[in-house]
Amino acid sequence: MRLTKLLTIAFASALLFTVSCNSDNDVNQEMYYGNGFLIANEGNFGKPNADVTYVSSDLSIKQDNIFSSNNGGSNLGDVLQTIAYNGENAYLLLNNSNKIQIVNRYNFKKVGEITSNLNSPRYMAFANNNLYVTNDKYGGDKYVSVYKSSDLSFVKKINFTDSVERIVEVGNNLFVQNASFGFGNKISYITTSNNEVQSTITLPSGNINKMITYNQSVYAIAAGTADSYIYQISSTGAITKTFTLTGITDATNLEIEKGKMYFSSGLKVYAMDLTATAMPSTPLFTVANSIDPYSNLYGFSVVNDRIFVSDANGFTEDSKITVYSTTGSIIKTFTAGKGSNATYWN
Repeated sequence: MRLTKLLTIAFASALLFTVSCNSDNDVNQEMYYGNGFLIANEGNFGKPNADVTYVSSDLSIKQDNIFSSNNGGSNLGDVLQTIAYNGENAYLLLNNSNKIQIVNRYNFKKVGEITSNLNSPRYMAFANNNLYVTNDKYGGDKYVSVYKSSDLSFVKKINFTDSVERIVEVGNNLFVQNASFGFGNKISYITTSNNEVQSTITLPSGNINKMITYNQSVYAIAAGTADSYIYQISSTGAITKTFTLTGITDATNLEIEKGKMYFSSGLKVYAMDLTATAMPSTPLFTVANSIDPYSNLYGFSVVNDRIFVSDANGFTEDSKITVYSTTGSIIKTFTAGKGSNATYWN
């Protein structure tokens, strides 16, 4: 266990933590993980070395392996794909373990798990008192599994023929990205009153790289052969606006915060207002090239006026995290676990 700063500190909640290390580098602690950032480290495929890193809001305190250290040294699992919150709990989706570990988001002690009807799960969303999980087995079944939020009991499967990747809630209904790894241009609209697919939205140009939600609209970034596009989609499934990113190929990693869009193309990171009528002429910043091309910008999150970028270091070493301001200057660098893929405010 690596702990970058050993001290006692009072958080806004007036909860205190103390840290002590024995000769085996185990950590016995009580710690409050609110008012800070959680970094998802997916680990190496086929090995149960996924875990979560906590970083304080001012970036001065970092603790790795917070699941293991708060659950008797237990392994979190194999490939932490994503994290979602519901009330006081954090749901940690393990893609290759076919499991969702549920912890109290403030002390990270385990409170439950889901293992039924999961087959290569990908992403999660909560709506209408249910949990919805996309499942996409390579060469196999593709579906959304539905569970009651109250007792985690299984409700039903919603089957698909196309890929199922990201899933977001807007207006208490769901949008499912029917595209993965840069292939596919469709989004399915699920009505949660009956848990059925109501309609399919086909984007006119480009293949979807990422879909998110912001201010009760869906946004999808799609890459074409010469240009890229960002589509705004209403809660009823209508495409209401298209941003054409002329000359920017393979745009991805879309994030939106405080009315500004952030995205990447290659090693370049761009920013533009939601009200912009022209694409940005120059990048906000350019990241350094990694030891392998698949590690570049492996994680990209914009949270609380900070841009977290991870270099996965070929998955042979711990990820390097670089934190930028929203003006493009570097604030801090540090390491997290292997394959850091996203940062969340807790």
